[in-house]
Amino acid sequence: MQLIDPNHPFFRPAWRRYVTAIFPIAWSGMEIYLGNPFWAVIFLALGAYAFWVLIVKGPDAST
Repeated sequence: MQLIDPNHPFFRPAWRRYVTAIFPIAWSGMEIYLGNPFWAVIFLALGAYAFWVLIVKGPDAST
């Protein structure tokens, strides 16, 4: 099951892929600062997944 499609036209600009991946990771830091470790782990996991799909694997070369 694929939650994020890196080949979607919305993710064509590289900056959108990076923002989509880094923002949840940064937000998890905010949640830790505010004392909410449960939400911090959730956002960190979402950010890590987005980073893996959008940055590491990236879009197909054919698109």
